[in-house]
Amino acid sequence: MQRDALLTQDELDFIQTMQHNPQLNVRDATSSLLVNGGSQIRDLLTRLAAHEQVTIHASFENQQMTFPLHLVEDEFHALHLRLGVPSIYEDGPMVRPWRLVLDEPVALENAKGQPGSLWVHEVSCKGVLLEVRNKTKPPKHFALWFSPSGYERIALRGTFEKENEQGFYAYQLSQSDTDETERLRQFILQQHRLTYPTLHL
Repeated sequence: MQRDALLTQDELDFIQTMQHNPQLNVRDATSSLLVNGGSQIRDLLTRLAAHEQVTIHASFENQQMTFPLHLVEDEFHALHLRLGVPSIYEDGPMVRPWRLVLDEPVALENAKGQPGSLWVHEVSCKGVLLEVRNKTKPPKHFALWFSPSGYERIALRGTFEKENEQGFYAYQLSQSDTDETERLRQFILQQHRLTYPTLHL
């Protein structure tokens, strides 16, 4: 029986490429946590995570990361500790969420995907800095979609805070959906990795 009766050479090459790809089957370092401190420490962390919000805090240069610790149950009903997506903060006169300054502003969209007059210049896990186009008045509240290029769109809800010296408007985010909050934090983390690649090796 000839070998190419089952798979073409292109298909074999593709499978071999997939098997030898170092990017595949690499565990996400932020998704799991191995506690080697003995059963007492592991039990204490598990009890705390079951009843309270537990975080792991890391400081580096002028930034801080806070990782939430979640208790998850596997398919065998065993409980494990898992790191969540971190919140990133920057030090200064006061600690504030790290702000991603977009290379190009992104228009917020309505539910149908149509861009409006609000354009995002900066985004953090707690707020956005918006430009208002078409000479419209900035709204006190908004509930729109943020669709950065190459990413799944994220629902944002904002409340007006203040206008800055450049004529942009700061809004505090109040995310009611935890999935949307996680997606925003994941997007910010991915952008932080691109901005500080040596930190995320």
